[in-house]
Amino acid sequence: MSQILTFGSINLKSIQSDNLSNVIPASSRSSNSIALRFRHFNSESNGPGTHEKASNYRYMVVYQYGSAVLFNIEDHEADIYLELVRKHASGLLPEMKKDDYAVKEKPYIAEDMRGGPDYIVLKSLDTDGIRIIGSVLGQSIALDYFLSQKKLIQLVGKANSHLADVILKVGLFERSEIAWRDAKYAQIHEYLREEYEVAQRFGNLDFKLKFVEHNIHFLQEVLQSRKSHFLEWCIIGLLVIENALSTYELILQSNAIS
Repeated sequence: MSQILTFGSINLKSIQSDNLSNVIPASSRSSNSIALRFRHFNSESNGPGTHEKASNYRYMVVYQYGSAVLFNIEDHEADIYLELVRKHASGLLPEMKKDDYAVKEKPYIAEDMRGGPDYIVLKSLDTDGIRIIGSVLGQSIALDYFLSQKKLIQLVGKANSHLADVILKVGLFERSEIAWRDAKYAQIHEYLREEYEVAQRFGNLDFKLKFVEHNIHFLQEVLQSRKSHFLEWCIIGLLVIENALSTYELILQSNAIS
């Protein structure tokens, strides 16, 4: 079972320096995430000569833009691992978003992967598979956060920055190097992107932001027009006052002469 949560933004370098013994060496040049591995002792993994496999460990993949994806970690244990992230996070959200997704390992299935509603079955799960799955799940929960920002005042000030965050920080359209190297991981990557409707949800966000931007421009034009009309009436009023004062002065002068 994997869990996905989102924070504000996360300092990956400080997490790495505090957890050097748990850091999994990067398998690509991507610098927006860090993967941590924690030994999970159980009755099946303690025996001599036990095969080292992903299910023997607990994993956490942390993304700079604010998402954390947990593997093989139970709900009641999640806070222990998330505390490692919280102390390196800034701009903590008032309410973290959370989602669950089942990742199952079945060595005897014919194909490399098989998907279903809210779960994926893999012939084998390794660290590259965890990184691929984590990348899409992390992007998905980040999209949920951006799509939940519905207050007009927030959107007025942040419309363009939200879009830039999604494209640049979340890396929504970057192809994973792991997926480029191996068709097996590319299949998992594309399946999860389709399952979570990543492209469609980004299109929805883009539409909303453009709609807001269009309305902002319309309101600005209306306000500008009203401001112009107000200034015109002010000028007319001043001219009327000026003419009235001139007429009054002429009357005074006429009375003085007579």
